[in-house]
Amino acid sequence: MKEKSKVGKQAEGSKRREEFFKVIKWSLTGIGSSVAELAVFALLLEFAFTSIREKPINNVLLNFIGIKYAGYLIAYFISACVGYGLAFIINRKYTFKADSNLAVSATINILFTLFNILVVTWIGTALSNLSVTYEWGTIGDVIIKALVMLVPSIWTYPMNRFVIHRQKKKQ
Repeated sequence: MKEKSKVGKQAEGSKRREEFFKVIKWSLTGIGSSVAELAVFALLLEFAFTSIREKPINNVLLNFIGIKYAGYLIAYFISACVGYGLAFIINRKYTFKADSNLAVSATINILFTLFNILVVTWIGTALSNLSVTYEWGTIGDVIIKALVMLVPSIWTYPMNRFVIHRQKKKQ
């Protein structure tokens, strides 16, 4: 009887270690895709959208939720798409080794990504107004972007682990 409980404890410890390493791999993937996202954001602001960086958006709804500048809105959206796209591909293949239906996973991921992009774009552009007001420049924009990118981490791991990148039940 004792031998069985010892085996059970070893299996439980093994599962915990495996889950711990998934969290580490997910975090490293997140850091890597975030670096790519920050680089795209900085390049877009500095080179692609300089002419519209501080161009006001004349939309009552967008202004109401704090989105005031076209360049920031577009740069946030494009860079977030790049970051989330990279993370999906790497997490599916290497972190979670998902074998569930790719089309279903991709659809759920797209919906979840759109939710995250809306939240991050809203918070990020609202905070970027501080950078414009206090003239912090691109470095201030990148610092704000990095801080805002951390917010969705609260709900992103559970969603990726248990919904988007699940594995088929073994029979």
